[in-house]
Amino acid sequence: MLILSYREAAHRADENATSTDLTNPAGAMANGDATAPSTPKRLVVDAQNISLTFDTADGRVDALSNVSLQILEGDFVSFIGPSGCGKTTMLRVIADLQQPSAGTLLVNGMSAESARLARSYGYVFQAPALFPWRTIEKNLKLPLEIMGFSEIEQQQRVAHYLSLVNLTGFERKFPWQLSGGMQQRVSIARALSFDPALLLMDEPFGALDEIVRDHLNEQLLQLWKSTEKTVLFVTHSIPEAVFLSTKIVVMSPRPGRIIDIIDCDFPRDRPLEIRETPEFLKIAQRVRTGLRAGHSYDE
Repeated sequence: MLILSYREAAHRADENATSTDLTNPAGAMANGDATAPSTPKRLVVDAQNISLTFDTADGRVDALSNVSLQILEGDFVSFIGPSGCGKTTMLRVIADLQQPSAGTLLVNGMSAESARLARSYGYVFQAPALFPWRTIEKNLKLPLEIMGFSEIEQQQRVAHYLSLVNLTGFERKFPWQLSGGMQQRVSIARALSFDPALLLMDEPFGALDEIVRDHLNEQLLQLWKSTEKTVLFVTHSIPEAVFLSTKIVVMSPRPGRIIDIIDCDFPRDRPLEIRETPEFLKIAQRVRTGLRAGHSYDE
């Protein structure tokens, strides 16, 4: 799968008109070869038997226990489970913000530390975490300034990613002048501004009302389709997980374990109305069953 930067995307149409992509079955069929194989997807995250234990004032806490998971390039993977089950912890381990006590982890074919130093991922937190004294434009420029991009390239990237999240024209505004949903869209654009292969999202829409959340879910799907990023997404919402994902990871209460991994084979263009279909409801029920199986309601 090809991940396009903002510059490459601008030339994609012209290149397609003058060249043949032999790794693309559709392209091969157009040139008379209907049997050409598709390119296998690359393994982006390979976690084997990840456990994490840490000490607190109240004693030892087992946050994760023997978590094994493989994520392919272009997947949209949602992590769902009760509060404290290790969803965010697993995301932080992948981001090398916390180190596992046991197990092995490769991110983009390298250690999590190397992937972090190579800036292989962008991270979107639960709150937008924007600097209120910097304009929207300057908030997006911050990682680009740190990474040494030229002023011209900073301007190009800001314009490109603000356009992708439908915020063109808001460059000169400050975060406090925008609604919570719009601020989170800025946060997503900032995480994508340096074109990472992997996007980590820690319950980014949890504080928003349902109407705004639905709208941002639709926009996120369009963004995922246009950028072809690999997305890891933490949520407490079953409908949100099923609507967005190609794969859902259901986790148990602490210590966090994987109860079930569920494939969602819906097309990438998914209207909100798909949530009323029998196929959608069947997957939602399987997620709900997994959560109930791993949780004691007598507590």
